[in-house]
Amino acid sequence: MSQEYVFGWHAVDAILKRQPERLQQVWIQTGRQDKRVKAITDALDGLGVRWQVVHRRELDDRVSGVHQGIVAAVGESREWTEDDLLAMLAAREQAPFLLVLDGVTDPHNLGACMRTADAAGVQAVVVPKDKSASLTPVARKVACGAAETVPFVRVTNLARFLREIKEQGVWLIGTAGEAKATLYQADFKGPVALVMGAEGKGMRRLTREHCDQLINIPMAGHVDSLNVSVATGVCLYEAVRQRTG
Repeated sequence: MSQEYVFGWHAVDAILKRQPERLQQVWIQTGRQDKRVKAITDALDGLGVRWQVVHRRELDDRVSGVHQGIVAAVGESREWTEDDLLAMLAAREQAPFLLVLDGVTDPHNLGACMRTADAAGVQAVVVPKDKSASLTPVARKVACGAAETVPFVRVTNLARFLREIKEQGVWLIGTAGEAKATLYQADFKGPVALVMGAEGKGMRRLTREHCDQLINIPMAGHVDSLNVSVATGVCLYEAVRQRTG
């Protein structure tokens, strides 16, 4: 059976609560005897999932990253396809609210974007299959469970996908430092996809050309840009303000 590793308390707990059928085995660092450990081990016992207390070195050998004393082996999740997302958009009653990440390659940034997307009510996060981070164990840990709640869709041809959702009436708002309009002049209230560019380079040319509107985040200090995950959070919560106002 194919498997992958998930680590960190939030990430493992999210699997336990939302996709328990994927759990195969769990390892917990020796010395942990708090309520959090008891709650998870009791739940694992109830599911009949094997768990084991091991030395930290064994956890270090299994994953690279700050595992926080817990690692789980899980079956691979079914990856959403482009067709799945297009079907969901066609059937959904509420206005689409998507996040598109064009070339975000740092798994920490991807995980942080997923976490904020979940909090903001984003219906799916879309990335290109090439030159983009995937949902690695590190990204899942940073996402704090959001990787198990927000559909993550990797598309073969991002430009083509953007054309397809535009045909479904989705307005594409892209971020660019040189844009004339600011974030606060954009209209996020209808069917919308926020398009964020890669760390440092921004959006690729074809992606930029498919956007209906380009906006910038006003910068009053000496630095000229924000980390992509921070910028994503700023933009998504302006959208939330408008969509719930």
